[in-house]
Amino acid sequence: MTTGAPTPTYPARPRRSRLRTFLPLGIAAWLVLEIWLLTVVADAIGGLAVFLLLVAGLVLGSVVIKRAGRRAFQALNEALQRGGTPSSGGGNGLMMLGGLLIMLPGLISDALGLLLLIPPVQKVLSAYAERTFDRKLREATAGSFGDAFQQARIHRPDGKVVQGEVIRDEPGDAPREPRPPLTG
Repeated sequence: MTTGAPTPTYPARPRRSRLRTFLPLGIAAWLVLEIWLLTVVADAIGGLAVFLLLVAGLVLGSVVIKRAGRRAFQALNEALQRGGTPSSGGGNGLMMLGGLLIMLPGLISDALGLLLLIPPVQKVLSAYAERTFDRKLREATAGSFGDAFQQARIHRPDGKVVQGEVIRDEPGDAPREPRPPLTG
């Protein structure tokens, strides 16, 4: 049934960024490459040796993450005792990322994780990340605090968007009744 009211036109959907488009494809390709490389190495040196290599990576990665976390906590503690804020992270974030990559099962991720543990590589990557962060911060437009949190949007089957907020108004000390099942 039509009411004769004109159908509202909505602006075209914004284009997806390249990252959102190619990230799932890149992750899938990386996983396939990791599995293929593990099978090739397992054929060459044996399955038990590859298993022991993966276990050693898990142990080494957890040690690296623990050490980097301890260093970061000590730096934060010293800065707070001085009454200031901690200066640069000292590569702790990149060390933690390297430890995480070493913990992941796979040889490519292990190589990248070990590469991140080298101090000159950490210095170059942290300088690049800092420049990129500063550039993005300068390019950002000013907005209100409310712009940081968008309202919930419900997409209806007919294409209309209903904006709204979910507000749960329950007293804290009221007895809770069992809720009915969601399926009907």
